[in-house]
Amino acid sequence: MAKSKTNANDPVVIKKYANRRLYDTTRSAYITLDDLKALVHEGTDFVVQDAKSGEDLTHSVLTQIIFEQEAQGQHLLPVDFLRQLIRFYGDSMQNIVPGFLDMSMNSLAQSKERFAKQMGSTATNPLFGLFEEQVRQNMALFESTLKSMSSFGTSQPEPKSEPAAPAKRDDDLDELRAQMAAMQEKLDKLG
Repeated sequence: MAKSKTNANDPVVIKKYANRRLYDTTRSAYITLDDLKALVHEGTDFVVQDAKSGEDLTHSVLTQIIFEQEAQGQHLLPVDFLRQLIRFYGDSMQNIVPGFLDMSMNSLAQSKERFAKQMGSTATNPLFGLFEEQVRQNMALFESTLKSMSSFGTSQPEPKSEPAAPAKRDDDLDELRAQMAAMQEKLDKLG
């Protein structure tokens, strides 16, 4: 009963009705947020539009999926990350954050692919080293971006003294190591 798309590169169009129901125009069927989550996992590109106005609702629907996952106890987003993200709303750096996060997530996805290939070819578990290196690279890039923007009047405080920076960095690395260990446990459960 599935209707074929006119062009394989066109995203699937999902209509959202006032009663909050979602309608997949490709399959001619009503679907749920779980179905949309499955489409994301499959790599299927889709857009969600308001059925009446045609307004693009994709961002808010994807955010709703994330919210529901977090509410179910699948805490992927650390509290400190959420706080920092909230601080960027209305900040002069607000326009930079989406691009940086997108680039970081793409880089993490590439690391995940490299890890999967490496796990297929070796008996050792290089996960910790791969993710630790990726986190270091992302942190360095983000710090570099923040420093370059500080000359444009951002409200980011400059470090007051050099000796305090290494201790903070060690604390940050310890926290990142703990987060990566938690990620390792989750991946072990999945594997």
